[in-house]
Amino acid sequence: MTRSTHAADMSLVAPRPGDERWMARAIELARRGEGRTRPNPPVGAVLVRNVRCIAEGWHRRAGGPHAEEIALRRAGAAARGATLYVTLEPCCTHGRRPPCTDAILAAGVARVVVAVRDPNPRHRGRGLRRLAAAGVEVVEGVGKAEAAALIEPFACWIRRGRPFVTLKLAATLDGRIADAAGASRWITGAAARREVQRLRRRADAVMVGRGTAAHDDPSLRPRPEGGRRPWRIVVASGGDVPLSARMLNDEAVARTMIAVSDRCSAERESVLRNKGAEVLRLPEADEGGVDLAALLEALGRRDLLHVICEGGGALAASLFRAGLVDAVEYFLAPRLLGATARPAVGGGWSLTAMPELTWVDIRRLGRDAWLRLRPLRRRAQVRRSGRASEPRNSPVGNARFSNTGVERARKNGTEPVGKNPTGARRTAR
Repeated sequence: MTRSTHAADMSLVAPRPGDERWMARAIELARRGEGRTRPNPPVGAVLVRNVRCIAEGWHRRAGGPHAEEIALRRAGAAARGATLYVTLEPCCTHGRRPPCTDAILAAGVARVVVAVRDPNPRHRGRGLRRLAAAGVEVVEGVGKAEAAALIEPFACWIRRGRPFVTLKLAATLDGRIADAAGASRWITGAAARREVQRLRRRADAVMVGRGTAAHDDPSLRPRPEGGRRPWRIVVASGGDVPLSARMLNDEAVARTMIAVSDRCSAERESVLRNKGAEVLRLPEADEGGVDLAALLEALGRRDLLHVICEGGGALAASLFRAGLVDAVEYFLAPRLLGATARPAVGGGWSLTAMPELTWVDIRRLGRDAWLRLRPLRRRAQVRRSGRASEPRNSPVGNARFSNTGVERARKNGTEPVGKNPTGARRTAR
């Protein structure tokens, strides 16, 4: 069931025939913006009148027209009396763009169907109430699951002030990502590798550890790029990334970050900067290496919404220990490498302390299997400052608001707020 809002009335109603179909189209359009819109979420919109699509649009970049704006402009006078399907609650505040609620009312739209509300607690529901108070019939919840998954990175950034982290693993049946000598090309087949490229195109950054950068020498760029240029991040506490690495010598070197700790000398940092890379000097974790929570907080301040980690095993284990893995994409090949080969996840846990995950989806990709999982339970993690981070369940909808991003921006005189902030933020829509 979905929720219908008309003026002050709130009641549960079934969607009208066709609502699911048109919302599915809006979600399809929104996906075109994945990896392009940070720090805004991808949004799609469809205008329908007399069971016919009269216009549609999707948000292409921060600061550019919103999906609703594009659809309304294309429809012109035909928008009067139409139904607008939009994947995310229309904004009702001034930012880089005027409020979409004003444009909807001015166009005379009779009915608005929304998949999910704005995840920002300061704005959640305001746009819907504004429309309902003006006499527009508002229905919410159609296509909710898909639309909520689409904006998970944005919701994570708003609620926790850090990017959503997807851990990508490609391993043999016995959980190995490379042989004993470090050779890993190729464990999985072509279909699985194509899917990895699609994952990269959806992300704002692709991250690996020093070992992966040294042994595999990956470019980490999507193939084809499709207009996306994610950052490349190498976590190397001592800054010991080979100077011959592709990421330090190609035309995208300016979009390469090396995350180091105080183990990295000033001389080494200078060498990396002279290669054209950016160096992020961060605190050291208690167990050694770069403090990954501090790294993600720094990336959040740069408005990155989604980071894909592609290994190796030590970095994957550190992310799990810190409670920083939000999703796992596991590509499993029907092959065996044995105990001397390199594991997908390093280190180890006791049976009572091991990370637990839950299945989201399992499917075949050529000869391989694609396992999609989420961490089932997170224990509170204690940072060096002694502050415990927020315990979390895996579904985004069950998480408490920490307001980390909101509080951080408020101190700076700005505010990351949903689709349209009240403050003039450098990268706000």
